[in-house]
Amino acid sequence: MPSKKIRVLVVDDSASVRQTMKEILESDPAIEVIATASDPFVAASHMMREEPDVITLDVEMPRMDGLTFLDKIMSQHPIPVVMCSSLTTEGSETALSALERGAVDIITKPTVGTRQFLEESRVRICDAIKSAAQARLSKPRLAGAAKPSPKLTADVMLPKPPTHAMIQTTEKIVAIGASTGGTEALREILEALPADAPGIVIVQHMPEKFTAAFAQRLNSICKITVKEAENNDSVLRGQALIAPGNKHMMLKRSGARYCVEIRDGPLVSRHRPSVDVLFRSAARYGGKNVLGVILTGMGDDGAKGMREMKDAGACNIAQDENSCVVFGMPQEAIKVGAVDHILPLERIANEILRLCR
Repeated sequence: MPSKKIRVLVVDDSASVRQTMKEILESDPAIEVIATASDPFVAASHMMREEPDVITLDVEMPRMDGLTFLDKIMSQHPIPVVMCSSLTTEGSETALSALERGAVDIITKPTVGTRQFLEESRVRICDAIKSAAQARLSKPRLAGAAKPSPKLTADVMLPKPPTHAMIQTTEKIVAIGASTGGTEALREILEALPADAPGIVIVQHMPEKFTAAFAQRLNSICKITVKEAENNDSVLRGQALIAPGNKHMMLKRSGARYCVEIRDGPLVSRHRPSVDVLFRSAARYGGKNVLGVILTGMGDDGAKGMREMKDAGACNIAQDENSCVVFGMPQEAIKVGAVDHILPLERIANEILRLCR
């Protein structure tokens, strides 16, 4: 029997966005749009007739804003919600608030662009819906998945590391990869670290513009400094660098100094930034001086790169299934033998400190 399709309700006050979202989502054979709604009141009436598996929800709408409707959904009958936002500072802040209130992911509103741009948008939006359908909420959900389209590997950004990576420095670096559910997982880990924690580089799957707001929010609550990475930023003790949305980030070395390189490039493992790109660079330039951490998220981005890190002498941690929103990325890293420690989220910060001593 074929897998059941993921049923999606699209909520947006723009008729053109509703139509474009419907066309994008229904281009994937694993997804069907059961209805579209111009505001939360229309959406609620649709939900009374048929419950969706996933809701895409606009941030700003008439009659009731997206956050208020999200609060009602989460408190009354939790359903995975993906926020659909414009690339604005205000939209970024509201969308991040939505993640804290229980939304699963953020996607940017589809816009007119090149054929490549539209195809990348389709991949990202459909993957976000599939990931949301698997997210752990108060009511478990199962969903079928379409066969993924071919994926580029980290080879397109950086050659495979040599057998022996450079290891002349003893400075420890922590490389973290996360996707769905990762914003809250990262908050819990970074908030628990002391001001003199090892330097940290992070790839969190998130659209451009949103990573800067996310970094600023973490910086306001953490003892360490958190910032969106810029090209050639040094990796420093007591600081975490988050890869900017829509850019790849790689760890580099200049003598004993670690820094990051921010680059354009194609989607790698269906993402930009890609965890595989960061992890491969960590294997090449960090070797046994790197501690790898892979957190909640759908798919396999990071698994190959983490295996390369382990082969180069790194020690690696994976978040355990029970504490993940989606266990996909940690599970794939475990399957390829890349992981040394499998831990619940609440123990990862302490283990980072212990292993980096």
